Amino acid sequence: MSAALLISFLVLLCTGGYWLGRLRARAVVRKAGQPLHSLPGYYGYYVALWCGLPALLTLIIWVVLQDSVLENLVIAALPGTMAGQSPELLGLFMNDVRNIAQGIVAGEITPELKAAAAHYEHLQSLAHWSLVGVGLALGIAGFVFAFHRIAPAFRARVSVERTVRILLVIASTASIFTTIGIVLSVLFESIRFFSIVPIHEFLFGLQWSPQTALREDQVGSSGAFGAVPLFTGTLLITAIAMAVAVPIGLFSAIYMAEYARPWVRDIVKPALEILAGIPTVVYGFFAALTVAPALREAGVTLGLDVASESALAAGTVMGIMIIPFISSLSDDIIVAVPRGLRDSSLALGATKSETIVRVVLPAALPGIVAACLLAISRAIGETMIVVMAAGLAANLTANPLEAVTTVTVQIVTLLVGDQEFDSAKTLAAFALGLALFLITLGLNVVALYVVRKYRDRYD
Repeated sequence: MSAALLISFLVLLCTGGYWLGRLRARAVVRKAGQPLHSLPGYYGYYVALWCGLPALLTLIIWVVLQDSVLENLVIAALPGTMAGQSPELLGLFMNDVRNIAQGIVAGEITPELKAAAAHYEHLQSLAHWSLVGVGLALGIAGFVFAFHRIAPAFRARVSVERTVRILLVIASTASIFTTIGIVLSVLFESIRFFSIVPIHEFLFGLQWSPQTALREDQVGSSGAFGAVPLFTGTLLITAIAMAVAVPIGLFSAIYMAEYARPWVRDIVKPALEILAGIPTVVYGFFAALTVAPALREAGVTLGLDVASESALAAGTVMGIMIIPFISSLSDDIIVAVPRGLRDSSLALGATKSETIVRVVLPAALPGIVAACLLAISRAIGETMIVVMAAGLAANLTANPLEAVTTVTVQIVTLLVGDQEFDSAKTLAAFALGLALFLITLGLNVVALYVVRKYRDRYD
């Protein structure tokens, strides 16, 4: 609540600072009779940046540190016997304190727990209002500082552009370190998994049954962690989805870009893009309640044995979901092909269809490949449709009429519930995530090679 209130005040302050900075710059010009170094808008941006950045920096620091600071203050106020407990017991105690402060009551509330929760609420309220006060004070101080620096010789454009460049560098650096952190976290847990299960068994094993037992005499204590059935199911469903999405999406993009009238394009393109906004659980219901029974009935008519949950049903519906990605992106890419290429081909006597096949599509091929890559990544990462239409059975089969599962579904299954990160069953999810990351990286490398090859030819 305090963060939202502070941000609202800062938005108003920055907006006011921008307009007042512009007015101040114009007033200074009229008074001094000298030209400004920068446009008046840059002086407004300079004031707005000083109004918002110090307060936002304070807000970020507080969001990062508030939990540990409040927890240490509450623990320091506990009686000596309770403050000297082990870190594990203190962690459980603070978890109960936070739950009570949020109105979640489970179990008996002792007087010490009630007092600590009241103290925590008091500190939290005090911290929230202090944050608002400090943020507003910094914003007003920044406004006063920047407002009085406005002068004809002040290089506002240089200062604003330098600040924006620093912010862009910070944002890109944060994204890089976030990616590195994700990769390292998955890698370290995968190394722990491979210390329990040999990597050759994981990569080439044909049985997937990650059921580890709690007792040595329990059935299934050894488990089976061969991931080949998962990779096969993922590739099978992805291939079916792409077989549905690529022709329909690409043909619809060609029609909208080259053949459709403007009013038809204005209707058809938004209608196709609506498919991208439908939640995946709706697609899952559609696959489970409509497509799968229809395929099963068709299989009975043709004398085929179609499972109630099949790769064909999941892949078909997933392909329908992916159509907007390929269609919309390919349409934009085809439209962006220079008009001169089309006119040159038509001037040489080629027909419209020959121009599209031999000139437009080869020129747009790098972008179309990128669109297909995005669609493949979307298909590989889909979970809900597979759970509802293809099932959880890890079957090693290339028959699209049978039930299969995918890597993402198993990752979710392995991490559901209260799991300890010491068993091979839970650590297997990280190994699957690492394998999925490497597969996607390989697809990116191949796509980048294709894009560079054809871009050199048509740029």
